[in-house]
Amino acid sequence: MYLKNRPAKIRLALLFAILGNSFLFGNLKSNNKDIKKEWGSIEDSYEFVLFFEQNSVSGQVTDETGAPLPGASVMEKGTNNGSITDFDGNFTINASSGATLQIFYLGYSPKEIVVGDNSVINVQLEPDATQLEDVVVVGYGVQRKSDVTGSIASVKSENFNKGVVANPGQLLQGKLAGVNVTNVSGEPGASQNIIIRGVGSLRSGTTPLFVVDGFVIDNASIGVASNPLNFINPQDIASIDVLKDASAAAIYGARAANGVVVITTKKGQAGKTEMNLNVSTAFATIANPIDVFSADEFRSQVTAVGGNILDNGANTDWQGELTRTGISRNVNFSMSGGKVDSFNYFVSTGLDDQEGIFENSSLKRYSGRVNLNQKALDGRLNVDLNLTATRTLNERPDAGATVVDMLQLNPTFSPFTNGEPSFYDERLNPLVRNRIYSDEAKSNRILANIMPSVEILKGLTYKLNVGVDYSSTTRDVQRIPFSLIEGFEFGFLNTSTTVNSNTLIENTLTYTFSTGEHNVSILGGHSYQETMFEQKLFELDDFADNGIEPRYQDQISSERFPTTLSSQAFINELQSFFGRVNYGYADKYLLTATMRADGSSRFGKNNKYGYFPSVALGWNISNEAFMAENSVINNLKLRASWGQTGNQDGIPSKVSLASYIDSKSENDTYPIEGNELSLADYPFGTVPVRTAFPDLKWEVTTQTNVGLDFALWQNKLTGTLDYFDKVTSDVVLFANRIDPIQPTEKIWTNIPDLEIKNTGVELALDYRGSFTKDFTFNIGGNISYTDNKVENSQFAVITTGAAQGAGQTGATINGYINNEPIGAFFMKDFVGINDEGENQFRDVVADGVSLDNDRIVAGSALPDILYAFYLKFNYKNFDLSFNFNGVSGNKIYNHTAMSLFTKGQLSRNLNTTPFAVEFPNETLSNSNEVSTRYLEDGSFLRLNNATLGYSLSPSSMGLGDLINNLRLTITGQNLFVITDYSGFDPEVNTGNTIDGIQTFGIDRFTYPTPRTLLIGLNVSF
Repeated sequence: MYLKNRPAKIRLALLFAILGNSFLFGNLKSNNKDIKKEWGSIEDSYEFVLFFEQNSVSGQVTDETGAPLPGASVMEKGTNNGSITDFDGNFTINASSGATLQIFYLGYSPKEIVVGDNSVINVQLEPDATQLEDVVVVGYGVQRKSDVTGSIASVKSENFNKGVVANPGQLLQGKLAGVNVTNVSGEPGASQNIIIRGVGSLRSGTTPLFVVDGFVIDNASIGVASNPLNFINPQDIASIDVLKDASAAAIYGARAANGVVVITTKKGQAGKTEMNLNVSTAFATIANPIDVFSADEFRSQVTAVGGNILDNGANTDWQGELTRTGISRNVNFSMSGGKVDSFNYFVSTGLDDQEGIFENSSLKRYSGRVNLNQKALDGRLNVDLNLTATRTLNERPDAGATVVDMLQLNPTFSPFTNGEPSFYDERLNPLVRNRIYSDEAKSNRILANIMPSVEILKGLTYKLNVGVDYSSTTRDVQRIPFSLIEGFEFGFLNTSTTVNSNTLIENTLTYTFSTGEHNVSILGGHSYQETMFEQKLFELDDFADNGIEPRYQDQISSERFPTTLSSQAFINELQSFFGRVNYGYADKYLLTATMRADGSSRFGKNNKYGYFPSVALGWNISNEAFMAENSVINNLKLRASWGQTGNQDGIPSKVSLASYIDSKSENDTYPIEGNELSLADYPFGTVPVRTAFPDLKWEVTTQTNVGLDFALWQNKLTGTLDYFDKVTSDVVLFANRIDPIQPTEKIWTNIPDLEIKNTGVELALDYRGSFTKDFTFNIGGNISYTDNKVENSQFAVITTGAAQGAGQTGATINGYINNEPIGAFFMKDFVGINDEGENQFRDVVADGVSLDNDRIVAGSALPDILYAFYLKFNYKNFDLSFNFNGVSGNKIYNHTAMSLFTKGQLSRNLNTTPFAVEFPNETLSNSNEVSTRYLEDGSFLRLNNATLGYSLSPSSMGLGDLINNLRLTITGQNLFVITDYSGFDPEVNTGNTIDGIQTFGIDRFTYPTPRTLLIGLNVSF
C-alpha cells in the first residue's frame, strides 16, 4: 500500500524504530526513551522516513520483439500487491525500495526485478518453449503440452470465432485441422455436424463426446431440433480441447469413437479482482438470395413456355418480403477474483437474444454461472464447484413452407391489400401463416458438479466428481384456424414434454512422483453414469375458429379427430473402470498407456463389457544434447500412437431386447371361443416387433497416429503435422435378415466384415512477428486431407439420403456403397434432353433402356479437403483480424431445385430460376427424376468473420482509477462466399434421416444463412 499522509509515515517509522532503530539512526543501543526523545524531531521533520514510503513504479512489459504484452501480471514478491498491464503493456504499482517485482506472462519465462531508485522499469520477457505450449486438458486431468503423446488440438478464448454465437461448435469452425463444423441451416441455434477425422459410423452420425468441466454430457434430444449445447454461454468458455486420436480419447472408452471435445469454463485468478461487462448489438440479413425471376421476367417466361399468366400487376420480391433484418442483443456481466493459495471465484450472468431472418424465429437464453475453488490444509484439500443454470426460449417458423413460398410465389401478387395480407384463392398467403403458425419451446437446464480432491500422501491424490445435468423442455406447435382457405378451417396443437437427467459419480486416484530423471503419473478410476430420457406427446386437432389460440383452450378430444398420445422413456447406465500411466525420462522420452472397461446397458447380454486400450510414444528431439546449439529449432517432438475407442451411440436403448405389441389387425388374431361375430370380438394377438440379439455390441474404431510438433526461429513459427489411419468395424445396423423364416423382417446387429476407413493428413501452422514495435501480426492456418471409404459391405447400397415430395419419395440420392466414400451420390447420369423433350440419361449398362442398373457413383457429400487461414494485425490501440474457412471435393444435391425449379411449375404460374428454362425443347410434363442434373459442386471459400477493434486508454480519458480496459469492436460474419453452388449456401444439410442413418449433402428448403454485422463494447473494472 502507498502511505499518503505524514502521520502514517511517521508511525511506520516509529514501528521500525521499535523493532530496531539502528536501521533508522545507526544507534544499536537506543531504547524506548530514545524513541520518545526523537519523537518530537520526527514530528517536526517533513523529509523524514521518505525512504520508507512505497514509491509509484511504472513501466512497460514487452516481448522479445519489443511488442507490448497486455494482461501481464506484475506482483510484489511475497505479497498480494499486484497489477496487470494494459493494452499497451503499461503498468503502475506501488512498491517500496528494495522490493522484488515478479513479472508473469503465459508463454514467457517469468522475470524478477529489484526496485531501486528508478520510478520507471521496463521489462522485456523471453519466450519459454514449455510455457508457450501451456497445458492442455486431457481425460481426467491436465498435462503439459510438451508431455502430450496423443493428438490434441486446442483453442483458447482469445482465438474463438467472434460475432453472434449460440453454441460452442460455432467457436471452433475452421480453427482446428481435421475438425469439420457444418451448420445444418441458418436458423438461430440450429444443430451442427461436427466431424472429427471423417465419418466412422452408419447410425450414430458424427457427434463427438462433449465434456464440460469434467462432466460428460449426454447427446440425447432435448425435445426440439436445435443444438443440445445451446445452454452453454460461449462467453463463459475459457478453452476448448479436441481429443482426436485414440491415445487421447481412449480414456473415454465406448463413447469416444467420434472424438472428444473438452470444454473448460472460466475460473477466477488469485490476486486479480475484475469485473467485465460485454454488450453487443447485431444486425442479420439474408446473405445470398436465390436469383428467381423478377415480375417482368416472370411475365415473359410464363408466356414463353405456353402458360396462361395470372398477372395481378404487382412487382413483389418475396425473398425480401418474407425475410427481415434480425436484431440480436447480448449482455454479459462477470466477476472474478480470489486470494492466492486459498480461494478463487468466477460468477457470470448473461442474456442472449438472437433474432432470425424469418418472422417467428428467435433464440433467447438467460444464463448464470458460478465457478468456485477453495483450498485448505495448506493446499492439500482442493474443492471445485461448477454450476450453470439456463432458461432457453426457442421460437421456430415453418421454415420449409416459408422457403417454398419465397421462391415459388407469383411475383405479380401483392403481399398486402389495404394494409392487410392479401387473400389468394386456394393458397395461403405466407404472411398469414406467420400469424397463425407457431412453434415455441421453453427449456430449463441445470448442470452442476462438485469435485473435492485431497492429497493423501505426497504425490497421491484422491478426487471425487459428483454431478447432475437436468433439463426440462415444453414445446407447443400449433396452428390457429383460418376458415377462408380449405384445409385450414380447423386448428391443431401438438404439445410435448421432455425430461432429461444425467447423473455422474467418479472416483479417481492419481499418484505422481519423480526420481532422478524419471517422471511417472499413474491414474486409476471408477465411473458410474445414469441417463434418463422421458417424453410425452399429445396431438390435438379440430379446434374451432373462435379467436382463442388452441394452447389456451380446453383440449378435449372431438369425434372427428380424437386426441392421440405417444410416449417413450428409457434409462441407460454405464459403469466404467479406467487407468492411465504416463512415463517420462529426462523430458525426452515419453510413454502413455491407457485402458478403459465400459459396461453398458445398451449392449447385448453376452457383451456387457467392452475394453478399449491405447498406447503412445513421444520423443522430445529438441531436448537432446545434439540439438543444444541449434538456434533455428526451438521445439521438435515426434509422436506415435495406437488405440481403440468405441461407439455405443449407434445402439438405441433396449434394441438388443425382444419387444411385442398387442394387435387385432390382419393375421395377428383369430377366434378362440368360437362365438365371435366380428373382428371386434376377436382377442388381441401378441405380435413380435423386435427380436432379441444378445450378442449386440459397440462399434470399434481402431486408430493409428503419427505426429510431429515443432517450433522454429525463437518460437515465431509453430506447427503440427499428423498422419492418421482410422478403421471402424462391428458397425451397427438395423438390417434385413438373411433367413426369411424369422419373427421379424429386420434385426439390430453388428454387420460382419464391413469396415469404414478414414485415412488422412493434417497440418497446422502459426507465425507471429512484427513490422515495428507498434505493428505486430499473426498469420496461420490449417489444412487436412481425408480419404473415406466403405469396404466389405454386403449391401448394394445402404440409403442415407432419399428424395421427398410427390412422385419422388423414397428414391435414393446417396448412401453407403462398397469401396466408395460415405454419402456417395448414387443416381442416373443426366446427359441432356432428348428429341422428345424428356430426360436423357447415360446408358451405363448398354441395353438401350434407362433403368436403376444405370445408376453411377457421382461423387460424395463429404469433402476431401478442409482448410482455414487467419490474419491478425495489431497497430497501437487498433487490431484487425480475418478468419477464412473452406472445403473442397464434395457435392451437394439441390433438392430445392429438383422440387421447385421446373418448366412445368413455371407454366402453372409458380416462380422459378433460369435453371427451369435451360433446355428450350423440354416438355412441361418432363419428370424431375433424381439424377446428376441437380448435383452441384459444394466447394467454397468463406470469410467466416472479420473483426476491427479499438482499445481506448481509460487513463487518458481521466477514468484510470475506475476502468481497467475499454474496447470497441465491429465484427462481420459470413461477409462473402466464393462458390459455384446455386443455392442459398453451400454449407448445408437438410435431408431426413432414414431408419436413424444420418444423411449428408442434401439441400431441401433450407433456412438461409444470414450475413451479420455486430457492434460490441467491453468494459473491465
